[in-house]
Parts: sequence; structure tokens; C-alpha cells
Amino acid sequence: MLQDEYINFTISKQKHIALIAHDSKKQEIIEWVEENKEILKNHFLSGTGTTARLISEKTELPVRAYNSGPLGGDQQIGSRIVEGNIDFVIFFWDPLESQPHDPDVKALLRIAAVYDIPIANNRATADFLITSKYMSEEYERKVINYNKVISSRLDEMTKH
Repeated sequence: MLQDEYINFTISKQKHIALIAHDSKKQEIIEWVEENKEILKNHFLSGTGTTARLISEKTELPVRAYNSGPLGGDQQIGSRIVEGNIDFVIFFWDPLESQPHDPDVKALLRIAAVYDIPIANNRATADFLITSKYMSEEYERKVINYNKVISSRLDEMTKH
């Protein structure tokens, strides 16, 4: 496995979806979830703090709540991605407002990219993802084998 360029992971038909929104985007994500309730009810939903609670209250969908973003919720979602327990992220973030936990947000976006996790940062992207044929099918993710990349870099360093 260390020699393989990619490691394959299967995202099952029933997705584990994380829902996250900055304060100024909470109403928008609630409306989006309500509009897509028929699709989302077939998947496992989780989210950060207040976002999870509000979505659950307003849509009556079950949403597992982690901590709020500033209290480590983004990092909790990131760790669930690493563990293989989050397949998909909807994160409505406010690009015009600085957040006290911006480093955590950047880390979450980075870990989603490392693990080839679909992530929507706005409504248009979320709409495209949720209406994809892959929402009701299994999907094979090809994650770059970073262990091989790191090993190769170490080999190169020791040659010089």
C-alpha cells in the first residue's frame, strides 16, 4: 500500500454530511437544508454548535452537534474526516468577515482537500453537489498517498 499513488476510499450511498455556517450565513444554510430536506433526510447529518441546533429545530431533521466553531467544532469535524466519519461538507462561510477561529477554518479546508472530501462553500456549489448523481450512489474517492510522497521527499533529502 505504501507504493500505491492513491488510496481508495468508498463513500457509501448514505453520506455523513457536516453542516457548518458562520453567524451571518446561518439563516441561509437553514433555508438551504429546508429546501433540500427530502434528499438530506436520507443521510447522516452533523454540524457545529449553534448551526446544528438551529437546523435541527427549524427543519426537524436529526443533526449531531459538535462544539461551536470557535470552541473547536471545526477541528472536531476535521478529525472526523481523518477518521473516515465525514464524507461531505457544506460550509457556508462569510468571506468578508474575519473570524476568531480563521486558522481552524483553514485547517478544516486543508484536511478536506487532503482527504478528497467534497466541500461546498456557498449555496451554488451546495446545489450542484446535492443534485449530483453521486448523492444516491457509492463513490470511490482517490486520496493521494501522502505517506509515499513524504517517504519520497525524505529519500531525496538523504541523497543530497
